[in-house]
Amino acid sequence: MATPPIVIATVQTAIINALSAILAQIIKAQQNNVRLSSSLPSYPKLKQKKQPITLNLIPAFQFLLFGLVSTPPNFLWQEFLESTFPAYHMAPTKEALASAAAGNDKELDDEAAAGRLVEPVLSKRNTLAKTLLDQTVGAVLNTLLYSCFMHGIQMAMAHHGQQHGAAAAAASGGAGFGGLGLLLQNPWGAVRYDTVDWAVVWEKAKDELWPILVAGWRFWPLVSVVNYVFLTSVTSRTLVGSLAGLGWGVYLSLSSAN
Repeated sequence: MATPPIVIATVQTAIINALSAILAQIIKAQQNNVRLSSSLPSYPKLKQKKQPITLNLIPAFQFLLFGLVSTPPNFLWQEFLESTFPAYHMAPTKEALASAAAGNDKELDDEAAAGRLVEPVLSKRNTLAKTLLDQTVGAVLNTLLYSCFMHGIQMAMAHHGQQHGAAAAAASGGAGFGGLGLLLQNPWGAVRYDTVDWAVVWEKAKDELWPILVAGWRFWPLVSVVNYVFLTSVTSRTLVGSLAGLGWGVYLSLSSAN
């Protein structure tokens, strides 16, 4: 039995989300090391030893969960858009129109036998409608979902963040992974939603809605147009969107960390 496309898309997006959180930490660590080495220009002979990178897997875990939660409704949203506003419609080919205008039934029969009577034609109106809906209604709902989920789970896992910070401060040696042991020690108590103040979460979500939307409009409309024009299946569009979301996820992860 074949795996449903929505399941494949969900797993792909969750993995890519986790990778984006890890990449964001690596980028931030590299930036901090660059600032450290450039802050002492008067001592060219002094070699600055780069600090070992300790990756905190808790943000990766949070972004992975967000991918699992957010992908199914987004997949269904894209299916709805495509069924309501099909990207392509069938139209007579130029050859068929010419043969019909000339009243050449033999040519029409030959073109029908060769499959050249009709061809898929891009609907510019439907493409524009889908892009506008996706970048307004879809973008607002997705941004609110992201903000509420991330602020909520960060509050629910604040105790893990404090423990990780203490462990990282006390740790010494090479690069490694932080947060994993804390998650494994008590997986069922990792997320405590009873400690979340949802009123605060909602206020934060409203405050950052517009800035995230504006930042997204510099990037996502192009991805939407490429998806709707060049790709025909929702599965392939979801994959391309997830790959494009790798860079966007790094941006969100860096913003979330700040």
